[in-house]
Amino acid sequence: MTQTDTLIYKVTTLALWQRAEAEGVLPKSPVDETDGYMHFSTAGQLRETLRRYFAGQGDLVLCVVPAAAVADALEWEPSRGGALFPHVYAPLPLSAVSEHHALAVNVDGSCALPEGIA
Repeated sequence: MTQTDTLIYKVTTLALWQRAEAEGVLPKSPVDETDGYMHFSTAGQLRETLRRYFAGQGDLVLCVVPAAAVADALEWEPSRGGALFPHVYAPLPLSAVSEHHALAVNVDGSCALPEGIA
């Protein structure tokens, strides 16, 4: 599987997801605005991303995006521990999101992933 054949994952808030449904484009999160790109994770990076940045938060939505749908704006760049993370340097049209899931928060504050993801 090549990097453009893979799925990438964006965690966003329910409020931003609802704006995306109304506007057709997923708004950037505050950290995306600060860094100048949209942060994504691979399936293997997703659990740690959720643990580090979203533990205990409710009202989260997981967006599943085929990398090929954003290939023109996608860069794989070193981040946490030198691992390559997918970053998207363009607005994310809702049409690029192949599926989305509300994320439940477990009693311990961790996020429960939908079956079949990571």
